Amino acid sequence: MLFDAFDLAATFVFAISGATQAVRKRLDLFGVLVVAWAAGVAGGIARDLLIGAVPPAAIGHWRYFAITIAAGLVGFFASGQIGRLRTPVQLFDAAGLCLFAVTGTEKALAFGLSPFVAAILGVITCIGGGVARDLLTLEVPTVLRAELYAVAALAGAGSVALGFVLGLPHLPVVLFGAGLCLFLRLMSIYRGWRLPVGKSLKETD
Repeated sequence: MLFDAFDLAATFVFAISGATQAVRKRLDLFGVLVVAWAAGVAGGIARDLLIGAVPPAAIGHWRYFAITIAAGLVGFFASGQIGRLRTPVQLFDAAGLCLFAVTGTEKALAFGLSPFVAAILGVITCIGGGVARDLLTLEVPTVLRAELYAVAALAGAGSVALGFVLGLPHLPVVLFGAGLCLFLRLMSIYRGWRLPVGKSLKETD
């Protein structure tokens, strides 16, 4: 039940981030719903295909379709209220990131994968929706920028995998992993924490 709640919540907030960005790009209602759906389920579909959970949950269960459409409608019709938030796309994205870091890793562990691979799949679950959203709205994917994005996801997913290896209590490990991921991502957004960027080289003849 906890996994389902986290997974659906992550799907919803990622879909909201997609809808919000699509509204900013002045897409029509259909376009907003498409971007919302892609942002909400792309990471989960990639995870499920890689671990052999077919058909992917996002396709096999109607509730994922329903919740992304609901999020898209909220993002479209409540765009004025959402726009009052500071960096709404990044804020909803951060919420989805920390939840998917947990659920992606947990599902991979449940399918018998090693903790290391499970953590990597947790990261893939996190970044898939954001990449789909950004590509559909002609933005450079956030994961390719210097911000703490994939690093935050890896910290959360790695915490869950490490807790599994050490046999620690499930709920505290899940909450810690999600909290760590969220903390790092919010610090990147609001405090400017980021990875170093390489210096550009002058072209030579």
